[in-house]
Amino acid sequence: MFFHVKELQFEARPERPDPVYAKRLQDLLGGKFGEMTVMTSYLMQGWTCRGPQKYKDMLLDIGTEEMAHVEMLAIMIARLLETAPVNEQEDTVKSLPVVGAIMGGSDPRDTIFAGMNPQHEIMAGQGATYQDSVGVPWSGAFATSSGNLMADFRFNLAVESQGNLQIMRLYQMTDDTGVRRMLSFALARDIMHQNQWQAALEELRADGFGDFIVPSTLPLDRVMQSQSHTFWNCSQGTDSQQGRWAQGPTPDGLGEFQYLADPAPLSTDTGDLPISDPRLHGTVQQPMPAMATGPNPNPDNGRHQ
Repeated sequence: MFFHVKELQFEARPERPDPVYAKRLQDLLGGKFGEMTVMTSYLMQGWTCRGPQKYKDMLLDIGTEEMAHVEMLAIMIARLLETAPVNEQEDTVKSLPVVGAIMGGSDPRDTIFAGMNPQHEIMAGQGATYQDSVGVPWSGAFATSSGNLMADFRFNLAVESQGNLQIMRLYQMTDDTGVRRMLSFALARDIMHQNQWQAALEELRADGFGDFIVPSTLPLDRVMQSQSHTFWNCSQGTDSQQGRWAQGPTPDGLGEFQYLADPAPLSTDTGDLPISDPRLHGTVQQPMPAMATGPNPNPDNGRHQ
């Protein structure tokens, strides 16, 4: 059961409408690393969690908080899309000289409409959409819930890092104090969530519910151990040899990194494939007779008239 509180987690009040910036802000809502992705990932990970209750409860805590972030962004985008008087539209054009120069329009409204997402007006009636800033629809394929908490928490840490990076870039793209206040809050929460997932990863290992290697149930006797800790230098130069990943003990505690400066193939297999099965009508040697299988329902037995 979910219970909605009318007050937003944090205020979403821009100083003035800005439909061009509303288009940009869509990435935080419906982009690959946006709030829809983290919300859906965390909730599904929580609903399907088979680990200790504390992990399930934590996942549902943060997943529900992300619902609040989706709501805040949807309202902020809608408020940025509200009808503005002409003088504010002119101010927006002045603040976006690149758009004005490209469009070369004398009417500020033409420039605004050219720079905004037309679907905000046409399909959503000055509302947000589940899309990114270039109109790509949000997809559940962006979300992750694998049933392995170690793998999922690593994904969660990565997506929070990417999300915070985008928030900071968007923060720099506006001087609207109201928008910046909300983004400042979002930056703080994503910092917390990065810390949260790192702490959760450490606790999983401490509790014995995973190790460095995912999955921890991997039978190592099925693994080609000679290649488990070897770094292949597959580009020109050897600068990569200076990294921690090329020397010293491996993080899994099972060996030492080895640097392969001049790698060579471990097989003589050139990847050649046999001639296509003619029934698949691929690239076949000519002459090749026409071929089809199964009954022919054509009453004239396939003869052209």
